[in-house]
This record gives sequence, C-alpha cells and structure tokens, in this order.
Amino acid sequence: MRWTADQLYSGAARWAAIGELKQAVTSIPVLGNGDIWDVTDAIAMVEQTGCDGVVVGRGCLGRPWLFRELAEAFAGKPITPPPGLREIGSIMIDHAELLVEQFGVERGIRSFRKHTSWYLKGFVVGSLARRRLNLTESVEEVAGVDLDQDFPGAAARTPRGHTHGPRPVKLPHHYLNDPDAMERLPPGASLAVSGG
Repeated sequence: MRWTADQLYSGAARWAAIGELKQAVTSIPVLGNGDIWDVTDAIAMVEQTGCDGVVVGRGCLGRPWLFRELAEAFAGKPITPPPGLREIGSIMIDHAELLVEQFGVERGIRSFRKHTSWYLKGFVVGSLARRRLNLTESVEEVAGVDLDQDFPGAAARTPRGHTHGPRPVKLPHHYLNDPDAMERLPPGASLAVSGG
C-alpha cells in the first residue's frame, strides 16, 4: 500500500499488510486495494490475503468493463472477452454524453478529454486520432473519430493515472505545525484526491 502522499502511487502494493489486517479484523468486511489491473489480480489478492472483496482504483480508468469481468469471475461465470476498439468508441461516446448531461458541454467535455488516453492505452490508433480526441469540444467530435481494432491483451495491465514515481508534497508554510489546519479546509477538499 502507498501510505503517504509523497509516495504518490510509486512502488508495489503491500498485499501482505491487507492479509495482516484481515487476520486482525473479524467483525467487519475487509476490502483490499492496490495493483488490481485485471481479474487475475483481484482473484490473487483475495486468495493471498483472505480479504472479503477488492476495491479497484486506477485499474478501471478507461476500462469500465473491468467491473463486469470481476462480477463474472467472482460468480464463477465465464469472463466476457474485452471489447474491441469500435465498442470502446461507443463506450467513450456514452461516457462523454453522461459527463455533458451532468456538467454541461464545456466542463463535461473538458473532463472527458483526460479519459481518452486511458481508453486508448495499448491501441495503435495514431497520433492524429489521439490528438483529435484530446482536443475534442463536443460529443459529435468524439463520435467522428474512426476506431476499429481488437483489444490488445497487454493493455489491461498498463498502469493508469500518475505513474512517474514520487513527487514532493507542497503544503502551505507551517501547515503541519498548525493543529487546527484540517478544520479550516473547504468542505469536500479531501474528496478530490484519488486513492489509487
């Protein structure tokens, strides 16, 4: 597990610590998190740690069908093959439409853009298509990008989110010396931070 902000997703998750927690905590379910990139990771975590379930963070970025695969695997059902790029294109359009519906065109599309690189991880789509999606300003522009190829198997295990190792944490001067600093945070300030 990545315990501090200055570690920022670097290194490997410490599944052994999850196992220790599961042995110590018996009154409530213990969920494991960290380095869940595909179904095999989730199953391995449960087997190795004894945890009651898994929480997926960055592993689902650009791969929302991972949750379907996990549900199938834990139910003992055959796992549906991952979608090809044409179906992923449809998923991207749905995603963009939902963001626009929730936040309006400008904010919704701006929010969608960061997801395009995660959806396209591992695909050979060319710089022009990637650029068009990264600069898109409407759902129609997302729909206008021609995408067609099978899902590259290695793409499932490609890390998503921040992958550049530790970064220094920058806090306001004397912040850690102020015992009341946390109480003065704006409401919801801590919710914008990803748990990985």
